[in-house]
Amino acid sequence: MPPSSQPTGERRPRVLVIDNAWRGLGPGLEPLSGPGGAPLTRTVKLIVLPLIVRPALRPELAADFLAPAGATLLEGLIRESAALLAATAQWFTLLKKARRALGVVAGNPQDLYFQRCFELATEHGTPRAGADTIARALVEEVAHSPGGRTVDALKDHLADAARRSRLDAELAAAWESRPPPADATAATTALARAAELLDACGAPGPAGTSPSYTSMVEAGHGELFGRALWAYASGVWGRDGLPTHLGLTGRKIPPRPEVGRGASTATLAAPLDRTLFERLFSVLQSSTHRGELATVAELVARETGRSCAPLGLYDESLRVAVVLGGRLAAGLDPLGTGEGPPGRTAAHRAVNTRWRREASVLHARRMTVSPRPDPDGGVLDALAQDLRTPWAAYMRRLWVRLHGRDVRDAPLGDLASAWAVLDGVARSVMMDHRARVRSALRTLSTDAAPAAEQRSA
Repeated sequence: MPPSSQPTGERRPRVLVIDNAWRGLGPGLEPLSGPGGAPLTRTVKLIVLPLIVRPALRPELAADFLAPAGATLLEGLIRESAALLAATAQWFTLLKKARRALGVVAGNPQDLYFQRCFELATEHGTPRAGADTIARALVEEVAHSPGGRTVDALKDHLADAARRSRLDAELAAAWESRPPPADATAATTALARAAELLDACGAPGPAGTSPSYTSMVEAGHGELFGRALWAYASGVWGRDGLPTHLGLTGRKIPPRPEVGRGASTATLAAPLDRTLFERLFSVLQSSTHRGELATVAELVARETGRSCAPLGLYDESLRVAVVLGGRLAAGLDPLGTGEGPPGRTAAHRAVNTRWRREASVLHARRMTVSPRPDPDGGVLDALAQDLRTPWAAYMRRLWVRLHGRDVRDAPLGDLASAWAVLDGVARSVMMDHRARVRSALRTLSTDAAPAAEQRSA
């Protein structure tokens, strides 16, 4: 649907605004696009958002959902960058050619070159005479730069046996020197304060600064909450059936972190069970501007202490955000079962109401009361089960975002900033579930067609 046909006054997902604007730019962007013509995920993360949209300078474009004026501004920024993006695509093709000629195989070319290609396009325009020499020099520079901020650099750094032994000893010492666990009262008190703040968040127009939020951070409620979970403070959520850590760990209590040797996105452990390698793997994989990160050696040194800190985070405002998120997650009820802790807040009502309007949720709700077996052999039932335990996906995604902020030294300075993250994670989990349901239904529809033809034959 073209932008002009969108209803006025309706907030639109930023990702769809980018997709529509990108498709309207025409040919020449194939190296930066997927098979269907949409921008690659890395194109959005590494080029569009940090270099064209620049949300830090345009806060109105930082949200996952944009008001009409923001959507119009974003579309205009992308259209104005059409020639620059086309030149970026040409430089990327040239750099890949130089990479093959030099026999460079380490690292993902998109991660390594996308932003550098945008810089070349900004400085030189489209590749001209002498571009091959520039491309070759840049590939060699990136390949031999010390302290690279890539997964391969992390793997090389942690491959040294002596360094691994030293890091393991440092982890053991940091774990043993932790402050003592707090009792369950600390967790209960922190959650009570969190409920008050969530009630303000869900109300129309929450204040940007909140004395209650500030006092919660200054009193160290996030740290106390994390220390209470070290002692397995059960029953803190006021609801039967919820694990104490809401999926942040698969153990009774979080284990002492290990160094680790590798990681895979598909098999990452729960956040507080991750190795040093897995924790930094996620940061390096998802960072949109790696130049802002410390070197791998510095990242590893700092992560050693952070992994042994309460809730696996250093910054207290981010720990408080975990407490707020946990209190919100414990009351998420997309299926409308009525389960949850007493005293749900305005934030719960806002998020649950939005979720229950989803068509995928309505379908899952029907499945929970239908006596008929799941015709697909369990795929849709598994998706429905995700809605019965929504806190797991929510807390996992929230922690990853907060950890990324901690690594970049980006605290949450006020309640409005904290709520933007909490609500953004809720929307992200909801949209991810919607996409998985649609994918499953498309697969079922495709599989059902040949069977129907056979029956009619």
